[in-house]
Amino acid sequence: MAAGEGATTRSLQETPTWAVAIVCFVIISLSILMEHLIHLISKWLKGHKKTALFEAIEKLRSVLMVLGFMSLVLTVAQSYISKICIPNRLANSMLPCRKSKFTKTTKALGYDQMWSDQLHERILAADTESSGYCNSKGMSSLISQNGANQLSIFLFVLAAMQIVYSVVTMGLGRAKMRRWKAWEKETQTVEYQAANDPNRFRFTRQTTFARRHINSCAETSILLWTKCFFQQFFNSVAKVDYLTLRHGFISTHLSTNSSFNFQKYIQRSLEDDFKVVVGISPFMWFIVVIFLLLDVHGWNVYLWVSFLPLTIVLVLGTKLQVIVVKMAHQVKDQNSVIRGAPLVQPNDNLFWFSHPKFVLTLLHYTLFMNAFEAAFFVWVTSQYGIKSCYHEYTGIIVVRMVLAVTVQVLCSYITLPLYALVTQMGSNFKSAALEEHTANAIKQWHAGVKQKQKKQRESSHLGNDSSNSNTTISMNLSSHHRTPTLSETSSFPRKTDQIVEEDREMQEEAGPAIECLP
Repeated sequence: MAAGEGATTRSLQETPTWAVAIVCFVIISLSILMEHLIHLISKWLKGHKKTALFEAIEKLRSVLMVLGFMSLVLTVAQSYISKICIPNRLANSMLPCRKSKFTKTTKALGYDQMWSDQLHERILAADTESSGYCNSKGMSSLISQNGANQLSIFLFVLAAMQIVYSVVTMGLGRAKMRRWKAWEKETQTVEYQAANDPNRFRFTRQTTFARRHINSCAETSILLWTKCFFQQFFNSVAKVDYLTLRHGFISTHLSTNSSFNFQKYIQRSLEDDFKVVVGISPFMWFIVVIFLLLDVHGWNVYLWVSFLPLTIVLVLGTKLQVIVVKMAHQVKDQNSVIRGAPLVQPNDNLFWFSHPKFVLTLLHYTLFMNAFEAAFFVWVTSQYGIKSCYHEYTGIIVVRMVLAVTVQVLCSYITLPLYALVTQMGSNFKSAALEEHTANAIKQWHAGVKQKQKKQRESSHLGNDSSNSNTTISMNLSSHHRTPTLSETSSFPRKTDQIVEEDREMQEEAGPAIECLP
């Protein structure tokens, strides 16, 4: 067995050159292929004016760069870290597995201090020198070189799982919101405009929106939250909710622009939010450190942590439903009779801390914690097997995985559509969600207007000078009692034609910009 271990731990000096070349070629090829694929995706997104998704790809690159630095630091410093010696008392405290059942998992993380020859045969040759260095002092290594390598793998799996979870959540959520496109087309039909005619008077309580949300259960906070908690599971975003909130958004921010495509605006807004969700903030990495610290055998911290994403998702869905109900009550309290469609009033005060973006922050951390659960399960299973000490209790593992899948489904099909619609009811709309060519057209039109105004001010000064010269000429003409001939009159500059030309140029420049407006 020792001979087998020696054969599997050969250095590059004892490895065939063709084996080194093949491995190096495969690694370089995969890296270049991945980089080229990301470049093609970025180029396609930029060509199709998908600015928000392009920025999300750039955020993805930054995450991969951080992972590269982490891997580099661990690779360079692992030999030095493994020679950091700590007392055996500390090395045997807060272990992730039982002390009496040391497995490959705990050994690889640098916690093995068993003195039997059988266990020492399982230690890699790379760890022999550092272990002997600390053993000679009667101490233990802080973490072995093999443990540092496995920790690097875990960080990579976590980042990859966070990206996968974010993409899957956004993809499933947008698939659920496809029917909104048909609702948006319906707003341009004659039937919809007739049903919401501004000259048509109705009692507020008789509208479909009021009948859906105003009832006796909403009179107290406890009953309201209970009703909204169960309502999110059954048709969380109804057609009447979408149409009413769309009408309130357009009336507040865009006046009478009824042709505004609210569904596309929400889609661009989600793309803008995706670049936030796909990243991993420094505080999230700090949460990873806390989770790894508290993974002590017998505490079952990960079991209780797995309930946290589910709780946040359910509370978020309930809160978003409560906001819609409160807007319905505001419409009822303001007017008992309405004209046309019910008009809700977007307001930041409806959200926690008067900050609609706080909902996105909670959603981001929920996805990250759920990704941590999945990443930890994949990492442990791939590194140590399904019967590892981390999987000591099968029931706990089943519960954690069921909760992770449940959170993913709820977040994609319930919470994300609610978030996409209800968070548009803030006091301000997201200017970043405007199409790029629309924003550029507005900027160009604004710059053109400024330039025309500058030219008009300059021409006014020239006009004053020319008026003074004309006065002098008229005095000279009057003194000589001479009338200009027809040829002399035709040679004078025709300012009327110049003004007409300038007006025509200004209309031609401003026309495309106005047509690009939503």
